[in-house]
Amino acid sequence: MVSLSFCSFWHWAESVEIFDAESRRRVEHKTEEGKKEKYFLFYDGETVSGRVVLTLKNPNKRLEHQELYYDRGNHHEFVSLVKDLARPGEFTQSQTFDFEFTHVEKPYESYTGQNVKLRYFLRATVSRRLNDVVKEMDIVVHTLSTYPELNSSIKMEVGIEDCLHIEFEYNKSKYHLKDVIVGKIYFLLVRIKIKHMEIDIIKRETTGTGPNVYHENDTIAKYEIMDGAPVRGESIPIRLFLAGYELTPTMRDINKKFSVRYYLNLVLIDEEERRYFKQQEVVLWRKGDIVRKSMSHQAAIASQRFEGTSSHGEAKAPGQPADNNGRQ
Repeated sequence: MVSLSFCSFWHWAESVEIFDAESRRRVEHKTEEGKKEKYFLFYDGETVSGRVVLTLKNPNKRLEHQELYYDRGNHHEFVSLVKDLARPGEFTQSQTFDFEFTHVEKPYESYTGQNVKLRYFLRATVSRRLNDVVKEMDIVVHTLSTYPELNSSIKMEVGIEDCLHIEFEYNKSKYHLKDVIVGKIYFLLVRIKIKHMEIDIIKRETTGTGPNVYHENDTIAKYEIMDGAPVRGESIPIRLFLAGYELTPTMRDINKKFSVRYYLNLVLIDEEERRYFKQQEVVLWRKGDIVRKSMSHQAAIASQRFEGTSSHGEAKAPGQPADNNGRQ
């Protein structure tokens, strides 16, 4: 049996081709090795169609194919569509098999992280008695969202009693991946010698459930706000362009397996190298270049994922809990 499966994992049909390869957009996506490669881009609900080309290297030699036995291994599968392209028998010449998966549900964005990989791919299998002949072709899926209707600004305070009191403000709490973070830092009380201030973008990948939850933090960007001592009443502007960084949309409880969240971390360092933190979660989303009617249902679902975003900031020092004043 020759079969073709459209699969999604997180974590010799000689070739698999798609019909619209010349016109379909390709995008870069990071591999598990950290390299960037280009893949065909698809969206939720799009049809995936093409052909499997089975080429016999020796036309005079028969290729036997039998029933398919598919071992899922230890992967967590959330989408799987299988089509049989040929009945069990023997091939005596090269053949081509067309396939089409109509309006395929692709609910999550492709993602490669520290401890998890969410992967979409086409797999063509010629099942044989001794060993199967398998060819896979990865594709990338992007999830598009509409602009959030409610997008309030973030206003917070951080301070140490009788030593430091600052207020900071970000213009929004939800940003698309090419957006600009605009904000201000107000110094209301300064009695310690601050020499440096920066804002970091932190990605937090969470895997597992219950007592087996594991967090992996990755600092995506460091943006210097100030170099030198501020004075009382001073206001420092923030203008951080997101387009230059490798970001993904916020992903919450994907298939009850993992989450990806982003935080803006305000860091102040005094002359004695003490560090003061204030951290705030923000939601990131992917804005489509062209609004497609076929994306309307997906966009509506994605918009609902913005609901319930916490606006409560938490002051922390890395590696240990911070006291009430956010001082390490």
